[in-house]
Amino acid sequence: MSAVSELRITLAGAERVVAGGTTYGDALGADGRSVVAARVNGELRDLAAVVSDGDQVEPVEAASADGRAIVRHSTAHVMAQAVQEIFPDARLGIGPPVENGFYYDFDVKDPFTPDDLKRVEKRMREIVKQGQLFSRRRVSDEEAREELAAEPYKLELIGLKGGGDAEESVEVGGAELTIYDNLDPKTGELCWKDLCRGPHVPSTRSIPAFKLMRTGGAYWRGSEKNPQLQRIYGTAWESRERQDEYLHMLEEAEKRDHRKLGAELDLFSFPDELGSGLPVFHPKGGVIRRVLEDYSRRRHEEADYSFVNTPHITKGHLYEISGHLDWYADGMFPPMELEGASYYLKPMNCPMHNLIFRSRGRSYRELPLRLFEFGTVYRYEKSGVVHGLTRVRGLTQDDAHIYCTRDQMRDELKSLLRFVLDLLRDYGLDDFYLELSTKDPEKFVGSDEDWEEATATLREVAESENLDLVLDPGGAAFYGPKISVQARDAIGRSWQMSTIQLDFNLPKLFELEYQSSDGSRQQPIMIHRALFGSIERFFGVLVEHYAGAFPPWLAPVQVVGIPIGDAHVPYLQDVAKKARERGVRIEVDSSGDRMQKKIRNAQKSKVPFMLLAGDEDIANGAVSFRFRNGEQKNGVPVAQAIDEIVDAIERRVQV
Repeated sequence: MSAVSELRITLAGAERVVAGGTTYGDALGADGRSVVAARVNGELRDLAAVVSDGDQVEPVEAASADGRAIVRHSTAHVMAQAVQEIFPDARLGIGPPVENGFYYDFDVKDPFTPDDLKRVEKRMREIVKQGQLFSRRRVSDEEAREELAAEPYKLELIGLKGGGDAEESVEVGGAELTIYDNLDPKTGELCWKDLCRGPHVPSTRSIPAFKLMRTGGAYWRGSEKNPQLQRIYGTAWESRERQDEYLHMLEEAEKRDHRKLGAELDLFSFPDELGSGLPVFHPKGGVIRRVLEDYSRRRHEEADYSFVNTPHITKGHLYEISGHLDWYADGMFPPMELEGASYYLKPMNCPMHNLIFRSRGRSYRELPLRLFEFGTVYRYEKSGVVHGLTRVRGLTQDDAHIYCTRDQMRDELKSLLRFVLDLLRDYGLDDFYLELSTKDPEKFVGSDEDWEEATATLREVAESENLDLVLDPGGAAFYGPKISVQARDAIGRSWQMSTIQLDFNLPKLFELEYQSSDGSRQQPIMIHRALFGSIERFFGVLVEHYAGAFPPWLAPVQVVGIPIGDAHVPYLQDVAKKARERGVRIEVDSSGDRMQKKIRNAQKSKVPFMLLAGDEDIANGAVSFRFRNGEQKNGVPVAQAIDEIVDAIERRVQV
């Protein structure tokens, strides 16, 4: 081997010498199944690409986040090829990977039907079995326009090279344009092609498992001013076993859908007369919500928070000061013109809390000052993203704003994060990781130095909890970085829960000051914190986490008394009176239904406990104690049964 043909690379941390012309796949010994791409000097590359001298090369496994995205985007290409073979007039939109799957948008004459999806999926399986090769080639803008002359949406994207949003970047996100050809593995003939940044799996045989899920409409590039395209959603995974697990999780998620359970359990509804994203809570839902709020209030009182209240509307000038009208206007409802001024429904509580802080002189002796409010805010979410309780237009935040000195900042953040995690655990969520959202370089106020200090401080605080920490680059609000607590529910789905934002900027905008110990005027540090995020969303998450079977302390009805016959109703009503005196939410089913139907009704309503009584129970001053899971203890003295119920409620355990 001559010196010219030898290249030195670092492969998975070890230096190696390889021959010129070696591909990353050869260097890694990759089979295109378990390893589907290479990470080269920090960037993802195709396995078929050729190594360069000095490359730092690492394998990208199919089971990794990047590997799954590559498998899913490659599957989106296969789907688009199948669609255009079956529907030759279909024009291509975009087809990015998304969480748990992928989609592709098409301009077609008629919406896709379920039978269409079956035909497309069948053709996709044939393409996968054929083992077509994904082959990347560079093209100039002019060449791309010539080759894609029949694809008007692709032509529009060509002008966005190097830019575009996260989904469009899979097409044109790089500094150069590239097209991926799907080639017949035997003849090398072109089967199909698409404008794409890549990378892709080596061949269609590298796609182990996929399934088409559903169809829907989507406006081109997300704008209602543009044509509506037809979107096909699918899922793809690194193995059939992993896909089967995911599909099973979806089945379980469907059973737990809070919208369905909310109606079945009579918890809440969404009347058309009110408008999209504006729920009403029924009496049973109101009980759960009150218990959630009351427990939170108690814990906040113990943690030395001061409770405040602020109005639902304000003059627009307040949001000019805060910057919301500059940076958040799209998320606000349109203004109301009253008495020569523009009034807005508030999207945030923080500007009003700043006014409370500013209402009089403040001393360092008052800090940290912790203001807390269950404040209802209004956000103009697009109709396409409104979803049950988890994405609403009217929401109540358990909103806190802490004002402290710079010296107090770290300790306050650490105790605050611990407080948040402990309280979430009390509600039954205990599997967490943290996300750190950093500055959006296009959308921020304040100095780079303040942002750097705030971000470094939050990172230090997050790492102190010894939880997994992932980055969310550019995901911060315009006024400061944030930590988000991500909680996994009973079936493994992640939900964003509490947020903690460190803000050096709003105190400047509102000219907030306190008098320090040396008599000088100083600017406080502001910490924004929503523990539930929104009560509505938290409520929906808990419904799905518990599948509607709330632990006794949260259950709207904790106990149902079930008489064996009508003659036993007065006895159970007396038992209920004793239980209510202990704070238990209990009902006696005195309807004309038979006992077995009353039991089934209580089980269907997911009531934690049932107390049954007949002649023998009355004679012995006892009840038959039946649990939600069907277990039963007979002849339990009434006082003992009530003690057991109260104990479960007070300990906040699940039964």
